[in-house]
Amino acid sequence: MAFDPFTGIELPEPKAETDIVLCSHSHGDHNNAKAVLKKGGTTLEGFVGSKEVQGIAVNDIATLHDAAGGSQRGKNSVYTVQLDGLVFCHLGDLGHDITAEQAAAIGNIDVLFTLVSGGATIGPDVASSVVKRLNPRIVVPMHYNPGVAGTSPWFPNAMPVGVEEFLEGKKNVERAKGRSFEVTKENLPKEQKIIMLKL
Repeated sequence: MAFDPFTGIELPEPKAETDIVLCSHSHGDHNNAKAVLKKGGTTLEGFVGSKEVQGIAVNDIATLHDAAGGSQRGKNSVYTVQLDGLVFCHLGDLGHDITAEQAAAIGNIDVLFTLVSGGATIGPDVASSVVKRLNPRIVVPMHYNPGVAGTSPWFPNAMPVGVEEFLEGKKNVERAKGRSFEVTKENLPKEQKIIMLKL
């Protein structure tokens, strides 16, 4: 499964093969499904509600890409996925703090992928608020300025904030040596952990 496969941001296109792609919205830098989808696979975008896809439970929680009622950048889907006894949540291109109703719809999660860049999406402060409200066991920061100029039409001057602003003052931060990590129900940390992947 892949979330929001990207293109056009001066990073190599994702290299993977998956049966399911979940796209949070229709912007070109978040719905490059063709780069990763196997022949005969399934792409989902903006369905809102619950579905079972190839035996995997997927929930789409309706949110917005901006803090102006969607008038600037439109809609966004937050996805939760139940897989191997764990619940994963990907915030897509969330542009606002979540409401109590949205948090309830998201429910209890184990692993949260959160934006931290600011600009067209939530920044470090709002991301921290979302993390506090959802209280996952593992937090994976994403969607931040890696030190290269972006070429996406949505971020012509790159994302304004790096990840260090989000990490400032936080404890239990693990800086992974690679671009992946393994998590099982048995090895979930007892205390919330932030895992920084290497780009």
